[in-house]
Amino acid sequence: MTTRDAAAPPPSSDDAPASGDAPSGEGPASRHERVADAAIGLLAERGMRGLTHRAVDEAAGLPQGSTSNYARTRAALLEAAIRRLAVREGRVLTPAEMPDGSEPGGLAEAVARAMHRHLTDHRALLVARYELALEATRRPELRECYDRTGLNAFAEPLRAMLTAAGSPDPERHARSMMSWCDGVMFTYTAGTHQGTTPDEGELRAGVEELLAGMLGGPARGNRPAQRSR
Repeated sequence: MTTRDAAAPPPSSDDAPASGDAPSGEGPASRHERVADAAIGLLAERGMRGLTHRAVDEAAGLPQGSTSNYARTRAALLEAAIRRLAVREGRVLTPAEMPDGSEPGGLAEAVARAMHRHLTDHRALLVARYELALEATRRPELRECYDRTGLNAFAEPLRAMLTAAGSPDPERHARSMMSWCDGVMFTYTAGTHQGTTPDEGELRAGVEELLAGMLGGPARGNRPAQRSR
């Protein structure tokens, strides 16, 4: 991996509230949520080394020692960040935008929209997730929390939607879809195409091609040429 591959863009103001306020679009955050949100922001901005209880107190605008009251150990703080991250990622799409999966076109549109919003408005969430994923490879107890949270928040709903769409092997197809989405978002967030962003139509075309292979239908092949920077 090159130096450019390892670099990550700075978090946007919406993703990493420095004052401990709730992220844009949410109501007033509880103190526990402020702690977890501040931890996510620090992970995206400073990396794992920059995440300390004192730094979280400062970023959340809380009295010194507050973070320790909610997450006494570093492991507890990381687990709180993982759980909160799943909640915030789950709000990237509104309930009205979530498909039931019965129409492959609706599923492709929702997946592409969620990916595009992550890449444009919520990059800090992606960067924080990559930091946590790497740390989980070194901490078995964190890996269990990371995997369980991802399964409940993303894998099971996607598997249900693929089942409704007619997938003959929804469990395997859900793994393939998640792997494809993760790979694309990593490439444009911290990989070889960091600094560019595919538009929503391009992402949808890719999802449609993947679904066509899974479900046996033709891909539409929408190919908007423009990429925003």
